[in-house]
Amino acid sequence: MKHDSAEMLAIRALGWIASQHELLPAFLAATGASPADLRQAASQPAFLRSVLEFLLQEDARVTAFCDEAGLPYSEPMQAHLMLLGEAGRNWT
Repeated sequence: MKHDSAEMLAIRALGWIASQHELLPAFLAATGASPADLRQAASQPAFLRSVLEFLLQEDARVTAFCDEAGLPYSEPMQAHLMLLGEAGRNWT
């Protein structure tokens, strides 16, 4: 997966989270963002990583997002690792 593709997947995940009325408040609380911050924050790599980290916290989130988006269940983790860069490769 390329970096641009990983960012696009994270932006898609953000849109999905924002459309899930039960998830959005938990996401905002976890990130400290407000609804007004989301558009600007979506251009920041660290924020995009946090989107994927939130999604990856629960298998049910991953499967629901991937089912709706028509993606393999492994895509969010691959995107997350790409956005982590070297830090994701050296986690031990």
